[in-house]
Amino acid sequence: MKGDYVGQSLVRLDAEDKVCGRATYPGDFEMEGMAWMKILYAGRPHARVRGVDCAKAEALPGVLAVLTSRDVPCNEYGLQYPDQPVLCGPCDKEGADEVRFVTDQVAAVIAETEAIAEQALGLIEVDYEDLPAIFDPRQALEPDAIRLHPAYPGTPIHPELVFEFNVASRHRIRRGDVESAFEQADVIVESEYEIPGQEHAFLQPEAGLGYLDEQGRITVIAAGQWAHEDRAQIAHAMALEPEKVRVVYPAIGGAFGGREDESVQILLALAAQKVERPVKIVWSREESIVARYKRHKVYARARWAARKDGTLLAAENHVVADAGAYVYTTNKVMGNLLLTCNGPYRIPNVKTDVLGVYTNNLPKGAFRGFGAPQGNFIAESQMNKLAEKLGLDPVELRMRNLINPGEPMPWGSELPDDARGLKDSLEAVAERLGWSRDESGYRAPAKAARAGDPPHIVRGVGLAIGHKNVGFSFGYQENAWAGMELRGRGDEPEEGLVFAASSDVGQGTRTVIRQMAAEALGLPVEKLRVEPTDTAITGSSGSCSASRMTFMIGNAVRGAAEAVLARWREGQRPARAEHTYLAPKTTQIDGQTGAGDPNFSYGYVAAGVELELDTELGTYRFPRVICANDVGQAINPRLVEGQVEGAVIQALGWVSSEHFIERDGVAQTTTLSTYLVPTIADIPGEIETILIENPEPHGPWGARGMGEMPFIVVAAAVQHALRQAAGKWVDDFPFTIERVLRALKQER
Repeated sequence: MKGDYVGQSLVRLDAEDKVCGRATYPGDFEMEGMAWMKILYAGRPHARVRGVDCAKAEALPGVLAVLTSRDVPCNEYGLQYPDQPVLCGPCDKEGADEVRFVTDQVAAVIAETEAIAEQALGLIEVDYEDLPAIFDPRQALEPDAIRLHPAYPGTPIHPELVFEFNVASRHRIRRGDVESAFEQADVIVESEYEIPGQEHAFLQPEAGLGYLDEQGRITVIAAGQWAHEDRAQIAHAMALEPEKVRVVYPAIGGAFGGREDESVQILLALAAQKVERPVKIVWSREESIVARYKRHKVYARARWAARKDGTLLAAENHVVADAGAYVYTTNKVMGNLLLTCNGPYRIPNVKTDVLGVYTNNLPKGAFRGFGAPQGNFIAESQMNKLAEKLGLDPVELRMRNLINPGEPMPWGSELPDDARGLKDSLEAVAERLGWSRDESGYRAPAKAARAGDPPHIVRGVGLAIGHKNVGFSFGYQENAWAGMELRGRGDEPEEGLVFAASSDVGQGTRTVIRQMAAEALGLPVEKLRVEPTDTAITGSSGSCSASRMTFMIGNAVRGAAEAVLARWREGQRPARAEHTYLAPKTTQIDGQTGAGDPNFSYGYVAAGVELELDTELGTYRFPRVICANDVGQAINPRLVEGQVEGAVIQALGWVSSEHFIERDGVAQTTTLSTYLVPTIADIPGEIETILIENPEPHGPWGARGMGEMPFIVVAAAVQHALRQAAGKWVDDFPFTIERVLRALKQER
């Protein structure tokens, strides 16, 4: 539903400041009398801290204070469950004296300069008792493995959090009779997959400034994805009322899920309170890589069955994911993996188990796609292999099995809309890649070398489709707040202010909010100003995650606009109003069967990849990638296209060059020269974005969330294309040169 502003490609509000270098990021802030903070990391994967001697560090000229575990009133934090100490060491909190990964934090030095703080770290003496460690989640499930966390009391809010021995979370689906279905099958495909982790590699490292504002509130300027949740966790750790804490987000240099959990926020607040001066910290790139959580590494076994006509009969999946040292968002990531690893298909018999398991590796948490990329790779790899084994076209096989309106998904409930975006996106990609269709069904274009290709250059085309939830799920009542103020004296407002605590992590949220507000108010967009994300002036708009922000804040903005216009017409000057939007309710899924209604909205996507492989060198490139997305309604088409292009390139990095390596709990790829993100030389020759607009029934102006969707389907499409080119299925990625050459050698 396009309008004067909705559906228009307006220039981003922050574009000029960012291009010209004027945008202010957390690491840019300075205040008079500012001190610096540095953090002491454990440097060992598992140990008990028996004592911390700070005397020598405190005696160093220029050191203002050293924080240890005894300085934290409530020494715990965590987005889903507070299982991580703010500072590891002896205190009243059970288990807080244990270090569980190499960059667990033990102490923090506050000093006049960054150099003095760094020097003081070397003067702190820590008495450690080293403990046995576990680095493979499969070994952590063995009966003789050590237990890494105390018993968990349980909560009805997160029933999937089980903390049974080293199992942090458990999800499962049981539907039909899987074993009987396998006995009736004409074709069975069995595979094992090793799906890697990933470093977020956002350009802005973790940084911030803590200080006491004019009202005495502990204020933290930092980068995050949910300001009010940051405030809640700071307040919890400091045993304060939330109103005594203030969180402000300036410009944010990327997130991709990597700022959902706390980094520097709590320690900045503690430091500012301790020394009663502004305190600043800026992590190095190496700190950002080695001290923060990653995408979950996954080990999976999959067995799928079909009849010879392609009808899917059964899917059996067993997934073990490395949660790392703390739970972070493992339970929710695994929930999404559960809902995607069987694909958007009619499968009458399903048996799926998904475990998130503690280890002494770096913690694993939210990353763009939030479990769906791993789940989708399992499902779409199985579909491509089934198509090959059945002698069916991969598009035709999907079309025969795509879920129809009114049919239940593996968890027993229908999708909340007709899901026609699945078929539409698949058809759009297939058409662009040269598929044809006749009375017998879909048919892939014939493989042929291009004119001028030398013998060692071979080509392949692959595709995949997928779905993912929009918004929080599994029974959480999704909500978002927005406020508005209209100013002026005449009949028409002269100026409007929009208040929303929506984190803009680079995707252009503030621009989109302004467009939606202008549309809802019927005012020129130039008259509107979107206020900063600041917990002192806004209610909670929720997290900038789960592809939810446009959907949720858009509905909140519409509600606030309706209310403020009514007050303006009544004569209120200035007119003020606010609105909290509540999304349709969802339910938890049954712990034994997986039955439930877990999500209120989904996005749909398909991708096609053309791959060119050098069989002598094992190198490959991507002449063209096509990505079709059902976005409901693109509020700002140019920004949507940017999200698609960025997601595709980021996913290509995950599948091809980004190889995050941990050995005995220690990161080996600690710089951007050893962890290789794509550069301008690595991007495809062409990325074609196709926007499909099937309105989402509950979305503002029909919009769906879409920021994660283009990422999730790329890996399986690349694997499929590599199979077509190399003649071998490669089930572990990234598809490094070594793995590709090994596959080529095996094929010969």
